[in-house]
Amino acid sequence: MLDKLAASELVLNDDGSVYHLNLLPEDIAEKIILVGDPDRVAKVSKYFDTVEIKKNKREFYTHTGTLRGERITVMSTGIGTENIDIVMNELDALVNIDLKNKEFKTDHSALQLFRMGTCGSVNPDVQVDNMLVTQNVVGLDGLMHFYQDYEFENEFSKNFLEKFPYQKIKPMLYFADWSEELGALYKDAKYHGNTATFPGFYAPQGRQLRLKALDDKFLETLNDLGVTNFEMETSAIYALSKLLGHKAITVNNVIANRRRGEFSSDHNNSEKNLITWVLDRIIK
Repeated sequence: MLDKLAASELVLNDDGSVYHLNLLPEDIAEKIILVGDPDRVAKVSKYFDTVEIKKNKREFYTHTGTLRGERITVMSTGIGTENIDIVMNELDALVNIDLKNKEFKTDHSALQLFRMGTCGSVNPDVQVDNMLVTQNVVGLDGLMHFYQDYEFENEFSKNFLEKFPYQKIKPMLYFADWSEELGALYKDAKYHGNTATFPGFYAPQGRQLRLKALDDKFLETLNDLGVTNFEMETSAIYALSKLLGHKAITVNNVIANRRRGEFSSDHNNSEKNLITWVLDRIIK
C-alpha cells in the first residue's frame, strides 16, 4: 500500500472532482458507454429513461441516467489512446481511490466499459454498415510500455509478432483481448474480429496526402496477419482494463472498407443502428 497520493499525482478540481473528466464518484454508473465524439453523447442519452447528470470539461462530456430501471453512463473520450489513458485512470480513481483522503480503497470496484465506435475494415470480405465486436486487439501506439507489470500473450499476439515485418514499429506493439462476459452480450454480431489500434489517422492508417506513408501495402499486410479492422482507442481500453481490473468490450460499426474503397451510404443511420443495437443488449 502506498502512502497518501501527492496532489501532483492525483490532480483534483476545487470541488473535489477528478481533473479532466470533472466528475465526482456519484456521477457515474457501473456500466459506462465510451464514445469518441462529444456530440454522440446526447445521441445516446436521448434513449435513456432519465438523465440526472450532465457534465463536461474540454472534450469529455458525461451523461448519467437510467435505462429500464438500471443506472447507466455515457461519456465521450475524444480521439486516441492518449485520451483513453486519461479517461481510464480517472474513471478508476472515481471508484477505487478515496478522493478526499487521496488513499487507495481497500475493496476493489470493477467497471463495465462498452466502447461504441466506428471503424474501417482491412478485410475485403467485411461488409459496411454491420456490427463488428473486437475480440483481440494490437496497439501500435506504444502506450502500455510506459506501465509496469503489463504482460499479455495469446495465439493472436504470438502469430502477429512472429510475422510482423516493420522493425521500427515492432517495439511499440502490445496486445489485449475482450471481456468474455461482456462479449457474450454481443454474440449475435455479424462479425467478431481482431482490431488494430493506430496512433494517427493519416500515415498510420495508410492515407497519403502530401506525405508518403511507410508502405502502400500496410493495411493489406495487417489483414494477412489476421487483423479485421482498425480504429484509434480499443487497445488502451482493453489493456488498461486488464491492468486496473475492469471489464471492457468494443462494438464497432463498420463504416468503411478500405480494401474495397467503400464508405457507408448513410452514416447517420448506421450510427443510430449502432446506438440502439448496443443499448438493447447492455440492459435487457
